[in-house]
This record gives sequence, structure tokens and C-alpha cells, in this order.
Amino acid sequence: QVQLVESGGGLVQPGGSLRLSCTASGFIFSIFAMNWYRQAPGKQRELVATITSSRTTNYADSVKGRFTISRDNAKNTVYLQMNSLKPEDTAVYYCNIRLRLDYYGQGTQVTVSS
Repeated sequence: QVQLVESGGGLVQPGGSLRLSCTASGFIFSIFAMNWYRQAPGKQRELVATITSSRTTNYADSVKGRFTISRDNAKNTVYLQMNSLKPEDTAVYYCNIRLRLDYYGQGTQVTVSS
């Protein structure tokens, strides 16, 4: 079955950096686009970044120039490098794959605060 396991979240000061990882199993990782979503308290889940199988990337306007999504097909892992973090980036971050259904991992908490 499809499994997505995120890691790398934590508490960081404004202006700091974190790298999130998501390791996938249960499907042929290399042929599918992968997504990162986030959900802040009291807000809807939003799409943050996408990377296709050919490594084309797209970003939400709010993170362009600060976040970078990448993938390592040999490790079945997708990453989200987050730089210049702001308090408004505080959220639970989820890895996502869209097959017939949407699958999400358990999420990893990112808190940006001084």
C-alpha cells in the first residue's frame, strides 16, 4: 500500500532554514509528480510545491525564491528545502501523491518563531 513518511520539521527562528524529507513506498516513485502541502491552524490546506517526473517544479507565490523542491528517485524521496523562513510559514507540512486517490503522510510540524 502507499506510504509517505515525512521528517525534518522543527522549531526555527525567522530567517532560518529547514529541509523536509518524504520517503515513499507502495508505488513506482520515479514516474509520478510529488507535492508538498501545508496547513496552518484555522486555515485550509494549501499546495506549496510540485515536482514532476521530469523534475519540472512549481511553487506557490508565497514561497517562490525561498523554497526548493527536489527528488532522489534512487531513494524514493522528495525534499523541500526551506530558506528565509517567516512566521507565516508555520504549519504542518504534508507530502502528497495523487494516484486514483490523494495520499498524504502523517505530516511534520514546522514552527517559525523567535
